[in-house]
Amino acid sequence: MTGNEFTYKIDNLTSTLRPFALKLTRDTEDANDLLQETMMKAYTNRDKFTDGTNLKAWMYTIMRNTFITNYQRMVRRNTFIDTTDNLHYLNSSNNTIQNGAFGNFTLRDINQAIEELQESYKIPFLMHFRGFKYHEIAEKLSIPIGTVKNRIHIARKFLKDDLHVYG
Repeated sequence: MTGNEFTYKIDNLTSTLRPFALKLTRDTEDANDLLQETMMKAYTNRDKFTDGTNLKAWMYTIMRNTFITNYQRMVRRNTFIDTTDNLHYLNSSNNTIQNGAFGNFTLRDINQAIEELQESYKIPFLMHFRGFKYHEIAEKLSIPIGTVKNRIHIARKFLKDDLHVYG
């Protein structure tokens, strides 16, 4: 099977794979990302597909395995392992009281550092901070996605340098 024939066949399967991706991820954007990653893996590994076998089942297997791998990676990234000694005391008679002054100073310094950023860095950074995805920022600002990632990276670097006393 030629590359063009293979591409045509897997493109015809997108309509059946999309609901499966949505069922796995429960999010439209994540489902689209999973579908795209599945198509890319299928195309790059087309030499491993045996002609005459069930292409649809092969694609479902790739999608399921990709989802499981991504899920495990996300769980590992969000897992916190406490390696510190348990040196806390229960029922301690020492009472500690904290006021919010230090937090207020910190927040003021963070906001001031963000305001001092150049607009070209501040706008993508704040959009990303508010939950926009890279491709959404790129579309809204009409700039390439690589530029968005670079500007957010530079903004983080500037903020890290400006706020080093808190780190």
